[in-house]
Parts: sequence; C-alpha cells; structure tokens
Amino acid sequence: MFHHFLAHVAFLSSRWLPRDQRLRFQVILVTFVVVVLTPQLYVLTRPRSSRFCHQPLLNNLIVFIILSFMATGFAVALTLIDPVPQSFSVAFHLFGVISFAQGLCTALLTLLAADCAWTTTELYYLSLVLSWACILSTAFFMARGGLWVISKMWPNWVKEKSFWNNV
Repeated sequence: MFHHFLAHVAFLSSRWLPRDQRLRFQVILVTFVVVVLTPQLYVLTRPRSSRFCHQPLLNNLIVFIILSFMATGFAVALTLIDPVPQSFSVAFHLFGVISFAQGLCTALLTLLAADCAWTTTELYYLSLVLSWACILSTAFFMARGGLWVISKMWPNWVKEKSFWNNV
C-alpha cells in the first residue's frame, strides 16, 4: 500500500493549502517523486540487477516503478481536483487494493529471496527497503481503518474537543 499511501499523503497535505497556492505544492510533489523514483530506476539500470535470482525481483521492481508512476498521476490529480468525484475516489481505492496486492507480493518475494543478496545485491536490498515501506504503510491504513470503525460504531467515544477549551 506504499503507492496508495504516497498519493493519500499528497492529497491530505494539499488540502491544508488554499486553492490558489497548490501550484507551489505541485513543485514540491514533483521533487518528491524524483526522490522516490531515482533509486528504483538506478537499480533497474544496473547490469548486476539482471543476474540470475530464483525469485522474480526484477519483474517486481518493474511493476513497482509502473505503480509509482500511477501514484504520481493520482497524487497530481487529487491535489488539483476539488471536490473529488465519486468515480475518481472509487478508482483511487481500487488502486489501493492493487497497491496492497503488489506490496504483499514484494514482501513475499523478498522473504523468499534471501540468497539473492549475493547475486543481485542492489536489487535485493532495494526490495527489502520497499517491503518495509509497504508493511509500514499497510500498518498505517490498518490503524486508520480501525479508528474509522470505532468512530462509526461509537460516535461519541472520540470527541473533537480541545484540551485547552476545558482549562
């Protein structure tokens, strides 16, 4: 869910800014995308990454890069569209399911490819970092979903009162 997380954070961050100042945020977003994509593209172009590994880590990296470009598109569109149409929201959540499945594949392939650390070192360690990013972003959405369920089941349990209002 790493890709879904990136686009979701971009969406929430852009909503803090007024509509007329979101162009500045787009420049920051493009810079962040370059920072995220550079290691992936660097490892993809390394000749050592094409060596034999019994797990398809290279194919997984290519899918990861494609989803990174798709997340970039969603992030840009979500920061520009206000309000977000229902159909676009459904497409974004479907992208989240695809991102979750790809993150699960990344984690499983990396777990099973421990001996690829000797043949395709950069590819294995990038896969390991991306696996942890997917795991942490999935944990974020699980916690967020749990809080959403709690707020729906017990609406008065969490109130939006500030501590300082009671002092």
